Amino acid sequence: MGAAAAAAYPTKGSKPYLFSIVLVAVLGGLLFGYDTAVISGAEKGLQAFFLGAKDFVYTPTIHGITSSSALIGCIIGSALSGLLAGSIGRKRSLIVAGVLFFVSALGSYYPEFLFFNEGEPNLGLLWAFNVYRVIGGMGVGLASAVCPMYIAEVAPSNMRGTLVSWNQFAIIFGQLVVYFVNFLILGDHLQPIVKEISEGVYRVVEGNDPWTIATGWRYMFGSEAFVAGVFTILVCFVPMSPRFLALKGKDERALRVLARINGIDKAREILKEIKTADTVKSDRLMSFGFLVIFIGIMLSVFQQAVGINAVLYYAPRIFESMNMGDPMVQTVIMGIVNIAFTLVAIFTVEKWGRKPLLISGSIGMAIGAFGVMLPNIVSGLPPIVSVVSIMVYSASFMFSWGPICWVLISEIFPNTIRSAAVAIAVAFQWIFNFIVSSSFVPMYDMKLGSMGESFGHAFVYGLYGVICVVAAWFVYKLVPETKGKTLEDMTAYWRNRGKKSN
Repeated sequence: MGAAAAAAYPTKGSKPYLFSIVLVAVLGGLLFGYDTAVISGAEKGLQAFFLGAKDFVYTPTIHGITSSSALIGCIIGSALSGLLAGSIGRKRSLIVAGVLFFVSALGSYYPEFLFFNEGEPNLGLLWAFNVYRVIGGMGVGLASAVCPMYIAEVAPSNMRGTLVSWNQFAIIFGQLVVYFVNFLILGDHLQPIVKEISEGVYRVVEGNDPWTIATGWRYMFGSEAFVAGVFTILVCFVPMSPRFLALKGKDERALRVLARINGIDKAREILKEIKTADTVKSDRLMSFGFLVIFIGIMLSVFQQAVGINAVLYYAPRIFESMNMGDPMVQTVIMGIVNIAFTLVAIFTVEKWGRKPLLISGSIGMAIGAFGVMLPNIVSGLPPIVSVVSIMVYSASFMFSWGPICWVLISEIFPNTIRSAAVAIAVAFQWIFNFIVSSSFVPMYDMKLGSMGESFGHAFVYGLYGVICVVAAWFVYKLVPETKGKTLEDMTAYWRNRGKKSN
């Protein structure tokens, strides 16, 4: 490289530049949280709207499928993320995710577009609405895999854990934002009341606010279009991942991005490490052995199998069963606690490491889960035991498995297989999200003899507590510590470990 060419590269890295592109990337996480939580405020109005259909009966089962149809798209989007991230790159994949979010928001707002009469619920319109929700879910699945991957590939090794953890904060914050937006949209209007008038037949109680039924739920879904549009435009201005550019042989462009973040001297060193680590250009998933893939998948499985989403999705129902105060107030308090303990992870992940946080979080969750179980098998304990225990359970997840799982998934895989391996791991995450969420209510409502419903309450949290203990053992025995290691260090680690196992 000539002197003139060398002078064109920055001699010092720019943290404002790094933080600005990471900020754009974590907007994908915010949309992730926004899209998955928007249904919470819209589903009652949506149910009341489709109960007015003349050509089919809108049953609670159909409503449940409609409310969760985005999860189908999440599985599809995460499964496709490896193909897209590996072929068109991380940045362009995020643009695709933004477009999917935008189309879904507008389509869910006005599913009648082109084919149906406005305000006339029917079976065809229901199918159209669900298609738009699946499209949004595809955006969620794609963003959930690519956002942490992109952040990990642009971040310096000493800041990578912190910066990737901000993505989890954005997800939680996005959920809180949409709760607030839904509240503002609803304003003085009331949510409709639906009652069962005969076996399997539901109707909207007379006297409900017609605006909420006809329009309110539309605004809630449509509000996402603004955030999605801003995200899509801003992503166009961030650089492509330097690791992806290097894998595609575009070394000069990769060096330019690395230099703006790290300075030219450090950038040359990093690029040399990338090229050395990626001498094997194999696309075979098992190039580095089965163990690395297994660990990545199991990190995703445990993140969901510990039961956190069952707690988050059904928090008001759970607090109501504890008979202690207003369940919505307790849910809001839990949301604030979740935000606070996510910040704990952000500010400690580079000091304490990934494994200590995961193990301590698993133990804390186990204590919380067993604490919720205890009042259901020991009579006379006050409800405060359950409330405090579930707060401990949720807080322990938020400083451990919530953000740290995403950190590890984004950095544990070798460069040459990262896009495909992350796609598989995240797909398993969404599959187990669906399994845990759909199985919670049947298990929670199980009855047995004199224990009645207490049996189901005790069983489900006892099960989650046992899984938390197994998760702690899994991390201790099999998961490598990645604190302070470059992505190329992890490539060398798995290559050496694969040689030893052969």
